[in-house]
Amino acid sequence: MLTHFKRFAAYNKWANNRLYDCCGELSDDAYFAKREAFFGSIHGVLNHILVGDTIWTSRMHGTSPVIALNAELYDRRDTLQEARRKMDDDIIDYMDGLSDADIAGDVTYKTTSGDPFTMELAVILQHFFNHQAHHRGQAHDMLSQTDVEPPVLDLLYYIRG
Repeated sequence: MLTHFKRFAAYNKWANNRLYDCCGELSDDAYFAKREAFFGSIHGVLNHILVGDTIWTSRMHGTSPVIALNAELYDRRDTLQEARRKMDDDIIDYMDGLSDADIAGDVTYKTTSGDPFTMELAVILQHFFNHQAHHRGQAHDMLSQTDVEPPVLDLLYYIRG
């Protein structure tokens, strides 16, 4: 499992870099445009992915921040992208520090409503990486509604190098 999760951490960084590079080709009007989708815009969904990552990485490190799932952590695309790159590096570093025993262990945290909850780290990591892929897909779809061609993000393309 540890090798699997480390692969997902590296893939996550690769996919985010590709997506953000394409989004960088958009005008501000297209990037921030209101769209019929979760979180209302490309910028909104990219912020949400970072919100989810911030919440879950904090929980995995033993804290439980209270952040609204629709929070706008960064209102500028350049600062959001810089925070995304740092988060991706932090995720890889975190995964590199884990053992198989850590993955099999439990994490106790508070839910966004403040309730205590305990879950196996392996399950948290499955959700963590799935959540990112799910919302990257939404951003990818919104990008496909612009003049910029969305990047290929399939895991197999990452593995093929």
